[in-house]
Amino acid sequence: WKEVISLFLHCSHAATATLPAAFSDLLPHFLVEPEDEYIVKNKPVTLTCRSTPATQIYFKCNGEWVHQDDHLIERTVDPATALPVMQVKIDITRQQVEKIFGLDEYWCQCVAWSTTGTQKSQKAYIRIAYLRKNFEEEPLGKEVALDQEVLLHCHPPEGVPPAEVEWQRNEDVIDPASDPNFFITADHNLIIKQARLADTGNYTCVAKNIVARRKSTSATVLVYVNGGWSTWTTWSSCSAVCGRGWQKRSRSCTNPTPLNGGTSCEGQNVQKSACVATCPVDGGWSEWSKWSACNADCSMWRSRECTQPSPGTGGKDCQGLVLQSLNCTSEQCPQCEYPPTPGAEDVALYVGMVAVALCLTLLLIVVVLVYRRKKEGLDADVADSSILTTGFQPMGIKPSKPENSHLLTIQPDLTTTTTSYQGTLRSRHDTTGKFSMTNGPLLDPLPNGSHTLHNGKLNSDPAEFVSRLSTQSYFKTLPRDVANTSYGTFNFLGGRLTIPNTGISLLIPPEAIPRGKIYEIYLTVQRKEDLRLPLAGCQTLLSPIVSCGPPGVVLSRPVILSMDHCSDACPENWAVRLKKQNYEGTWEDVLVMGEELVSEPYYCQLEAETCRVFSEQLGRFALVGESLHMGAAKRLRLVLFSDAYCSTLEYNIRVYCMDDTQDVFKEVMQMERQLGGRLIDEPHVLLFKDSYHNLRLSIHDMPQAHWRSKLLAGYQEIPFYHIWNGSQRYLHCTFTLERLSLSTCELTCQLCVWQVEGEGQSFSLDFNIAKDTRAVDSEFLLMDTNATALAGPSAFQIPYLIRQKICSSLDAPCPNGADWRMLAQRLKLERHMSFFASKASPTSVILDLWEAQHFHSGNINQLATVMADIGKQEAMIFLVSDGEC
Repeated sequence: WKEVISLFLHCSHAATATLPAAFSDLLPHFLVEPEDEYIVKNKPVTLTCRSTPATQIYFKCNGEWVHQDDHLIERTVDPATALPVMQVKIDITRQQVEKIFGLDEYWCQCVAWSTTGTQKSQKAYIRIAYLRKNFEEEPLGKEVALDQEVLLHCHPPEGVPPAEVEWQRNEDVIDPASDPNFFITADHNLIIKQARLADTGNYTCVAKNIVARRKSTSATVLVYVNGGWSTWTTWSSCSAVCGRGWQKRSRSCTNPTPLNGGTSCEGQNVQKSACVATCPVDGGWSEWSKWSACNADCSMWRSRECTQPSPGTGGKDCQGLVLQSLNCTSEQCPQCEYPPTPGAEDVALYVGMVAVALCLTLLLIVVVLVYRRKKEGLDADVADSSILTTGFQPMGIKPSKPENSHLLTIQPDLTTTTTSYQGTLRSRHDTTGKFSMTNGPLLDPLPNGSHTLHNGKLNSDPAEFVSRLSTQSYFKTLPRDVANTSYGTFNFLGGRLTIPNTGISLLIPPEAIPRGKIYEIYLTVQRKEDLRLPLAGCQTLLSPIVSCGPPGVVLSRPVILSMDHCSDACPENWAVRLKKQNYEGTWEDVLVMGEELVSEPYYCQLEAETCRVFSEQLGRFALVGESLHMGAAKRLRLVLFSDAYCSTLEYNIRVYCMDDTQDVFKEVMQMERQLGGRLIDEPHVLLFKDSYHNLRLSIHDMPQAHWRSKLLAGYQEIPFYHIWNGSQRYLHCTFTLERLSLSTCELTCQLCVWQVEGEGQSFSLDFNIAKDTRAVDSEFLLMDTNATALAGPSAFQIPYLIRQKICSSLDAPCPNGADWRMLAQRLKLERHMSFFASKASPTSVILDLWEAQHFHSGNINQLATVMADIGKQEAMIFLVSDGEC
């Protein structure tokens, strides 16, 4: 020690000689003092000390001076004060700290010298950092009622420095600042102030310091909801009409519905009470009164009243006359003079009136015969005028009549006994070929050179027709699914083809087929996997692929093809194109919505869920949409199925995601019927946006005491491109659940569907897997019993002759606008004015569109009212009673 002190004094004298005289009496002060440090694993820590003015600085650790060779010394001069600045560093290792035993901690302190004296710095404590593995107290799982407070305890493991604590729910960090329903106490416990259904999950306590990070075992918090009764319904009417009976009222356990194992409601859900219904009393007549005296008009009367008994409590009134009259005899009549006997002049008058009546009758017969002769020139093949209103009726099919069926009808010819037409509709002058086409492959000639229509229905086998059709080169890609194909034979009177339960139909207006021609026309829907439609970029298929043909037939007017589409109701989000396949198999854009040219043979009306395509050529069509921005969305239909009978612990729920069109829904329902599946919830519609996000599905909130999911991941995912650009008509995923007991039959859960977190939809499921045995199509696939092919007037609501009268009345321009333009405005079709104006008969095209829109639900009265509002006298032809027809 003497050598060290002498060395310090020697250096002090040497330093003092170099200090300016103005600062020779200053004590050193510390610019940097050593700080507390933690040794992590085996890494040494460095202590730093800096002082000015100082001649020497040395460290002392646990009361002992650190050897001079262990100091790292750096000398500088402060440019502002010209004072010497000295900095010293030393390293402390884990071995040095571990040599200190007992309760004392390892500390270090630096001492600085100047010519005036010494100064000591603060003590810096060096500790070995660690964090033990085991928590002193871990959180425990709980089942709590809704809105109840939840307390989860957590005492982190021992550690140096002390561990910081955070809480996680389902691996997500809980932030009380963003969700005030959570509160973390000073001793690291978590409090949920009011438990919500969304608070159900796995909670984990996480402790961490500079050494390590420890996680406790997860504690499951299940928030359950106890059931509550709804209010009682009103009492039902008494079961007995007369006398003693019963009445009841009910309530349901839905206020709220029990969830997550919550208790069901206690008590009865139905109450009965005795009641006595007052019996109805039917009225009875009293005795007739006496006859009155004979009055001036030679009549007398008597009366009676409905008072024995009077009708009451819903009883019937008396039936019959209240007042009865009778002519008086000559003796009783006040008029004693008798009228004179008719003379010769009266007889001559009567004879003259009879002669005039006979002349008028003969004149009327002549007018009727002339009128009928003029109408016989409508068509060489029409036997009589009754075909225009009653011919071509499908056998066994009676067209449904609207509420007022007497409207839009005409008086038929009552001189004929023919009510339907039977015979060939083939042209008398064209006996060599059935079709007249400009190019393209043709159908084979029909057997026996002609086909015969019986009551508008073709007597042929659908399977034979499809088989013969598919042998042609162009039709080899047609599906051989008879259930999705419709065909018929049509002439100039037109008709309609419909594929049941698909929303697909083809309207062939009158005069669309040239007179003298008969075409055999088909309509079918293609499957997307059978026929690949090339899509590029952001394009997606919005409709089924529909084929109608044969292509190449000559049409005088456009036909109307109706089919569903699945775009949202925002045209500004889409660039919609109508595509048609040419003879080489290449798909071409024939129409862009909003850029239609009236000179083109195609036109399209896009409604909320249906597309109407006007086409002067038959072929294969599809509607394709290209999204203009990420806000564009297509409608998807979500349908849930399960096995009709389940005898094992496992239970599968199949979730189908499909385009919201009727043809795809029909296909899925037919497939599930074959699999023995059943619907477990009504279909749901959701919007799938062009956001490049996948569709995610998950099932939550199952009662964990009875059910558990066998799905390893938290959700299932359907890739975006499979839905937007894929060739599959429908996609599905299966959720496999397991019930803990075979006696468990009730299942309640939540199905969540989303693309972006926080923007999805949730559907509640509540059903009994044993009792609910609904057939797959009992409610949602209503079978269409209408004929698939209707020919002639039976395919239209407006009779042919009346249609011609309306067209001749409205086609001619009217100065006050009471023409076809006003008809389009009243039917809300003014957007298509330029298209209608380009046609030879605008009224006829408007009526075609009305027929396509309202075949099953059209209101003839509404159309008659529109015609009356326009102010045309021809509207009076609607007002013919049903009896006159």
